[in-house]
Amino acid sequence: MAKWTATHEAPEPLEGPIVGTVTGGTIIWFALFLFQLPFYGWFADRGMLWWVWTCAVGGFLGLIGLWYVRGRDAALKRHALELAARNEDTQGGPAPQAG
Repeated sequence: MAKWTATHEAPEPLEGPIVGTVTGGTIIWFALFLFQLPFYGWFADRGMLWWVWTCAVGGFLGLIGLWYVRGRDAALKRHALELAARNEDTQGGPAPQAG
């Protein structure tokens, strides 16, 4: 059986407010965890405690994701500034003399 390979190029990745998206998702996970805490006994009686702990783990993984995407965002901004500085250096040669 031959390995499948794509016949077209992959599209550019979508960029957007990634830090805001991860922050919002993390807040939602923690809010769901806090909302379920008063019903802990109800979940325990029905053997569904995993619902509560899934929300808690989602919140903590969101914190790790937030740390990651903030670092990624900072690295992308640093890279853009370095590229801009290089472009200024290559275009800012000696001024042409009139005459």
